[in-house]
Amino acid sequence: MPRYYTPDEANAVLPHVREIVAAMLEARQRIVDAQPALWPVLEKAAGNGGSREAGAVLGDFEVVQLSLRALGQMDIEVKDINTGLIDFWGRREGRDVYLCWQFDEPQVAFWHEIEAGFAGRQPLE
Repeated sequence: MPRYYTPDEANAVLPHVREIVAAMLEARQRIVDAQPALWPVLEKAAGNGGSREAGAVLGDFEVVQLSLRALGQMDIEVKDINTGLIDFWGRREGRDVYLCWQFDEPQVAFWHEIEAGFAGRQPLE
């Protein structure tokens, strides 16, 4: 059973969540930036080579993994690792919904039906 957040509870943990998501997005960007250099490294690794480039991004992969795990332990779902889109479980009119936040929005100010996704976002009243 997931933890359900009210909008106030989601906004109360948002400073901590924002730090986690920021670290995840920064690590993700470093991985993306290193991608062209990684393919030759992976080919070398198959032949027992190795490289500094691969070692440099291993820590970034770990940051992403730890960030996802930390958010999951808070019952927060990452919906898009590219944009930092996350959902908190919530309740509205007796049914499960998501309270929706995207990185750098000032607060959790939207919700949507579980099946609706980002396109179904509606402002919290």
